[in-house]
Order: sequence, then C-alpha cells, then structure tokens
Amino acid sequence: MHRFASQLAMSAVAFVLGLLVVAQLRSQQTVPALTGVSSQDLTILVANLNTRNDQLRTEIATLDRELSELRGNRSRGETSLDQLRDDLADVRAFAGQEAVAGPGVSVTVAGPISASAVGELINELRNAGAEAVAVEDVRIVAGSVVAGPPGGLSLENTVLGDPFEIRAIGSREALTGSLTRIGGIVAQLAATEERATLTVTPVERTVVPASERNLLPRYGDPRL
Repeated sequence: MHRFASQLAMSAVAFVLGLLVVAQLRSQQTVPALTGVSSQDLTILVANLNTRNDQLRTEIATLDRELSELRGNRSRGETSLDQLRDDLADVRAFAGQEAVAGPGVSVTVAGPISASAVGELINELRNAGAEAVAVEDVRIVAGSVVAGPPGGLSLENTVLGDPFEIRAIGSREALTGSLTRIGGIVAQLAATEERATLTVTPVERTVVPASERNLLPRYGDPRL
C-alpha cells in the first residue's frame, strides 16, 4: 500500500513537471517579434504610436464638436421653421384665407337697414379691435362691400336675409363696449335707421369662415 502511494505521488509530480515544460515551450514559441527590435527602434515606435493616438484623440474631439454643431443647427432650424409655419398660419388666418375661431360678439340685425349703415357697423368693429369679421357666412376682407337697398342687401353675391348676423372675433368687452357705449354706433343707428333693430351679444366662442375670394394680388408682387 505504501509503495502504491509512492508511485501515485511520483506520477503526480511527473505530470506537473510535464505541464510546466509544455508551458515553458509554448511561452518560448510565442515570444513577440519585438524581442529582436533595438531600444532605439522601440523608442521610435512608441513615439509614433503616441503621436497617432494624439491625432486620433484630436479627430474624435473635432468630430464631437461638429456633431454637436449639427445637432444644434438642426434644433435651431426646426425651431425657426416651426415658428415660420406658425407665423404664416397666423397671417393666412387674419388675412382671410383661413377660418378663425375665438371669443367676440354677435350682432343681429333685424328689419330694413341701409348698406351704408352696415358698412359703418363693420368699420366700428374693426376700429374696436376686431381681428376677423363675417356677415352671415361671408368673410369681410379688403374690397368687401355691402350693397343694395334696405331690405334687399347683398354681400359678394350673397343675399342677406332678415334678420342677418354679423360675427366678430376679438375682446368681448372691448367690442361690446365700443358698440353699445353712449353715443356709439348702435345709438346712432337707432336714431337714423328707425326700422332696424340691432342686438349685440358677447359670445365666448364664434367662428368666422375663410373668404371664398381669391385674395392674391393681380398686379403687385411682394418686395423682400
């Protein structure tokens, strides 16, 4: 039994020694090629690697800055474009090319009334700060004219019935106050248009449609 244990121990030692020999041989076979390079060449090689690393770091920093600038320009560009779109939408809306909704007043006109009186009423609304005005479903824009005799008015080939409604968007308080103030347009028309009745009603929300007219100029061009 003792002899068997000794043989086993010797076998284990031999196995370990064999592993060490194999590891040593492999390490000798994988000695890098740089072992034959002189110290001066190694110094130059290391210096070149350091220089290249510095160049790569510089390029990375430059690319990072360019990427940040591109992202910033894109963000600013999108913001500017969105702002331009919003501004264009506002211009189109309040020039009459788009419908507009908001608070304002409703003026109901019942009974015969002259075309000039309706024109004065519309002008008063504009002077009071109305941002958009419509008579029935006709948007008031540049060149809109109410015509015809009392009881037979029309606006842009649309006959105005009895009663008809004028809608204006703006400050309810300002518009109502301007129309109904003492000596204001409603009081004046009550004296001159005795057969007509005007009822002013503030509203929280009303809709003024877009104009059906072609509002593009025929002769003028924008001057930028």
